[in-house]
Amino acid sequence: MLGDELRRFRERRGYTLADAARVIRASTSKVSRLERGQNPVKYRDLNDLAVFYGVSREDRAHLDQLQQQVGNEDLLQRFNDVTPSFFKRLIRLERSAERITVFEPRVVPGLLQTEEYARALVRLIEIDRPDRDIELIVRLRRERQLMLEGEFPILAALIYEKALYQPYGPGGMMAEQMRYLRDAAENDKVSVRILPEHLICLPTPIFHLRFPDGEHQELAYVEHANSANYITQRVELDRTRRQLDNILHNVYGREDSVASLERAISYWEQAAAEEQPG
Repeated sequence: MLGDELRRFRERRGYTLADAARVIRASTSKVSRLERGQNPVKYRDLNDLAVFYGVSREDRAHLDQLQQQVGNEDLLQRFNDVTPSFFKRLIRLERSAERITVFEPRVVPGLLQTEEYARALVRLIEIDRPDRDIELIVRLRRERQLMLEGEFPILAALIYEKALYQPYGPGGMMAEQMRYLRDAAENDKVSVRILPEHLICLPTPIFHLRFPDGEHQELAYVEHANSANYITQRVELDRTRRQLDNILHNVYGREDSVASLERAISYWEQAAAEEQPG
């Protein structure tokens, strides 16, 4: 459907495959494959083509929705064997969200994990999985992060300060993860805020999604060891939102959050130096 729509817009404007190919810096055969649905359409290519074709705001929203569905279903197909059934709904929904707010009391949120940090966590949790499955789960986690390169969703990550000091691997790996978080905290599209360690916080992570769609504006996801709750009822959603608002009210501001991450970086860099032999 996405390929058909792109072809329709191109032909309506009287452009050739070669015209479209120049816009996305590709070959005419690639554009042809995109229009036949044989290749996935990257967000950047979709954006460039939509601008070139003069697509209206309403039609662009439709194209974005199709692209999000393609991307999510492609992820599910490729990683179906290692994706818990309760997690598949979240993957289907998150790329359609306008804003994602996640609170993590024990670990760095999955959408901001480095590859080595993710691998260490997966090995710890999926203790009976073979190496092949471990690598697939890590790849899924990293590929989910690609959605943050588009215009939406916007991510707000709220992290308990104590989680920055949980040793899930050697000091060098932990320092790399903290530097990645610090850099993310300076990105206008990703907000990283740290909840001071002296405060008492919720013991479970919360994932909250807000959608532009008027009928289903928001949803919360609370994950447990081998299951998850999807919260859609108004009363429970209001309670979850109040919990997040309370956390937001108590987190460090942007500068203090970066300072907290800098302290964690120094801590883990020192740990890494002490781990060196001799």
